[in-house]
Amino acid sequence: MEALLASDIFWVVFKSFLAVAIIFGLPLPFTWLERKIAGHIQVRPGPMRVGFHGVLQPIADGLKLFLKEDIIPTGADKFLFKAAPFMALIPYIAIFVAIPMSDEAYVSNMDIGVLYVLAIGGLSIYGIIMGGWASNSKYALLGGLRAAAQMISYEVAMGFAVIGVIMMAQSLNMQDIVLAQQGGFLNWNIMPHKQLIAFFIFMVAGFAEANRIPFDIPEGEGELGAGFHTEYSGMRFALFALAEYAAMISISALAAVLFLGGWTSPVGFLDFVPGIVWFVLKTLFMVYLFMWTRFTWPRYRYDQLMTLGWKFLIPLGVANVLITGLFVIDF
Repeated sequence: MEALLASDIFWVVFKSFLAVAIIFGLPLPFTWLERKIAGHIQVRPGPMRVGFHGVLQPIADGLKLFLKEDIIPTGADKFLFKAAPFMALIPYIAIFVAIPMSDEAYVSNMDIGVLYVLAIGGLSIYGIIMGGWASNSKYALLGGLRAAAQMISYEVAMGFAVIGVIMMAQSLNMQDIVLAQQGGFLNWNIMPHKQLIAFFIFMVAGFAEANRIPFDIPEGEGELGAGFHTEYSGMRFALFALAEYAAMISISALAAVLFLGGWTSPVGFLDFVPGIVWFVLKTLFMVYLFMWTRFTWPRYRYDQLMTLGWKFLIPLGVANVLITGLFVIDF
């Protein structure tokens, strides 16, 4: 037993299973939290019936979806139709392999962690395209095509935002990026004299990557029914919803690492608090930002979405990279 615990392979496998458990477990309380936040913003109580203040509502919803019939449309490509929800979810589980939650709590300390995250995160679009095409539905296909165009557009903007952070830390390693921000909140990349512009670009692109309001164009109910998952029901539909929450959690955790100092404390006299606590609090704050935005902003039109990405965010990202380069050379 002692030899097993001392094995590096054991700890890698254990941490990988833990990352999977986090991604599968967190969406349950987050669905309840999002409904409560919606109720607060809209001046209503939110879920109240199932359990104390509706805390058991996510379990009831999951049971309902589990018991629903799994329907495959006539003429659909059965293999791709079944595989698409998993293809949309798995990349966001893989992202957590490279995200450090503290100086010791991580699955893999990759030297090219940032590149890995950007590359793996872009694979989720294949699940959405597969689901839209395999459903044999014009609405689902249009939703998938919209999602592909949206992902390509905003991946570029997100890449430029991350380049600024990389230039400041002079490293692609996630831990090095966090260590470059230690010393208090004034050293965090979110500060105006650091990478505030990059943070703005990253978060706007993050909303688009996660298909969250105001950029949930691929799921526009008034135009496309429910978009790429129109024909899905039961647990396959639940997996698409799980993928959306996993994307939100992953982008929030990335924002905490890249811009909010990761596991470092905001002020020196709070250094006694474990680093993983700071990481979790910062990630929860970013998740709250996602939820607050959903119930505050209206959905953009498709042409507005493309205009914002190509004519505003990408030029702003290029300008930020140039300014950061001059700053790094001078200082």
